[in-house]
Amino acid sequence: METTLFSFPSSKPPPSQTLTLNHSKNPFFTLHKPTTSTTTFRPVHYPTIRAAISRSKKESTVETVKIQLENCYLLAGIRYKGLTVKQLQDLRQSLPESAKLLVAKNTLVEKAIEGTPWEALKPCMKGMNAWLFVHSEEIPPALKPYRDFQKEKKLEDNDFTGAVFEGKFYGPADFKALETMPSRAEIYGTLLGSLKSPASALVGTLQAPARDLVMVLKAYVNKLEEEGGGQ
Repeated sequence: METTLFSFPSSKPPPSQTLTLNHSKNPFFTLHKPTTSTTTFRPVHYPTIRAAISRSKKESTVETVKIQLENCYLLAGIRYKGLTVKQLQDLRQSLPESAKLLVAKNTLVEKAIEGTPWEALKPCMKGMNAWLFVHSEEIPPALKPYRDFQKEKKLEDNDFTGAVFEGKFYGPADFKALETMPSRAEIYGTLLGSLKSPASALVGTLQAPARDLVMVLKAYVNKLEEEGGGQ
């Protein structure tokens, strides 16, 4: 009796076949390792809003100073270090309408007066200054309120740092000449008194400093014009 052996397929799955690539033997295959980018991005700095506002404020201050210089007869610096806001407000209120007090940095004022007759004020560009603009020929009444304020508050160290009048610089020691300058009415009275008095008195008036003489004659001419207009 012959025995026949039958071969049945196995129920186990065939072993998986794996394709292996030999990189060293394949000239057309190159394996690149992933690289990490080292590029750094630097932030772009743009002007801040605060810087823009600061620049705009400075330009506005320079323009304000230039406007105040129009029709200005005298510009004086006052050392205001140590003064409170309340004190500055009180000082402003005591000034006549013809005077204006402005607190501004020296650099901004210096920029505003550059190339003008007011440039003679440069010796004042030190420390903390408030600036007094006088828009009237009557100089003493504009300076007196600060002198009174200075004495009342006992602010000996907060003196005038200087002034410019008619293109000339006046230092702190020269302020007496500005503070005692005769008013228009006083000049007119002196002129009338000289005209009615002997010739020697008139000669004395004419020998006065040129600036005083010009003011005397100007006051006299204005008076004549007023009298002529009233007729």
